Amino acid sequence: MTHLDGNVLAGQFSDVFTADVTRMRGRCAQCGDRAMLAEAMVYLTAMGAVARCRRCSNVLVTLVDTPRSRMMSMSGLTLTEIAKG
Repeated sequence: MTHLDGNVLAGQFSDVFTADVTRMRGRCAQCGDRAMLAEAMVYLTAMGAVARCRRCSNVLVTLVDTPRSRMMSMSGLTLTEIAKG
């Protein structure tokens, strides 16, 4: 099978990142709980935000703001699901 570069994902990612991400469902990498991101426990600081699992407090998502960019880690999730439409 021939591979393509990451540019072919632009359309698919633009669909994902314009969706209401609070309706995104995720699975916690630590305890396996599946829930909407809106149900996470979120802690805000001047640097950004940390979303923790509602069940076990594992860090699901980290957002950090810098003067030039916003960095995001979703390493605490083993699955994300965004409903179409």
